[in-house]
Amino acid sequence: MIQTVDFFTPIVDDPYWFGQIAAANALSDIYAMGGVPRTAMNIVAFPLQQMDISVLRRIIRGGIDKMKEAGVVLMGGHSVEDRELKYGLSVTGFIHPDKVLSNNALVPGDKLILTKPLGTGIINTAIKGGVADSGIIDQVTRLMAALNNSAAEVMQDFPVHACTDITGFGLLGHLAEMVAGSDAGIRVFSEKLPLVPKALEYAGMGMVPGGTYKNRKFRELMVDMAPGIDPVIRDIMYDPQTSGGLLICVTGDAAEDLVSALHEKGVKQAVIIGEVLESPAARIMVE
Repeated sequence: MIQTVDFFTPIVDDPYWFGQIAAANALSDIYAMGGVPRTAMNIVAFPLQQMDISVLRRIIRGGIDKMKEAGVVLMGGHSVEDRELKYGLSVTGFIHPDKVLSNNALVPGDKLILTKPLGTGIINTAIKGGVADSGIIDQVTRLMAALNNSAAEVMQDFPVHACTDITGFGLLGHLAEMVAGSDAGIRVFSEKLPLVPKALEYAGMGMVPGGTYKNRKFRELMVDMAPGIDPVIRDIMYDPQTSGGLLICVTGDAAEDLVSALHEKGVKQAVIIGEVLESPAARIMVE
């Protein structure tokens, strides 16, 4: 049995979509461990004096619909009155003890596959700034609400050594967690990174969330940036993601087949973004 918990404040205006995104984000931790989520409990903080209860009903409905999509049963939950709205889930899943995936079992020669594009934090900042258009708002909302279940299912048939989901620490922050204390290093192919449309444009306009700079300050001593890397691309690699994709570490000879299988399953933007090296130890090199 594996358990996880995650909740946060709204990142989109629509309560129903917020419920879906929060649920998908919480379920993702189970998928990243190679497990199957089965039950969940709601976690709610709601400003009852400032918001109509119908808002909460729509949030819960979004969460329930996403859980149904994932085959998860809602068992109950707990709510408190608070000045700031928050919603999320405590999730229970299952996996065979010998098949639990950690985020740090790197093997030199492995390839790194990312299943969702980067840039949701930047787009959400642009939304708050009133810059993002309705098309990109809809696209990024659906991206964040998308489950990682298909990717998790497909990778079961391949020699995967490690996995994590990309969330608040950003791509480089989560890569740092994978390589910290390891004898191996990681090379990232910056030109291969999948990006949310307009993420480059908005980041270039300064629509970069504060968490990006916190992530960079915390982990930049582990990262070697090649000369000429665009500072905007650097920011996107540190950009805190919400309900991001899985980062899958698989043997090099199986990587292309895994990408093809992901594409066939509907995970169309999955791509190889890097590789595991014998050295330098505990370092990330971005080229």
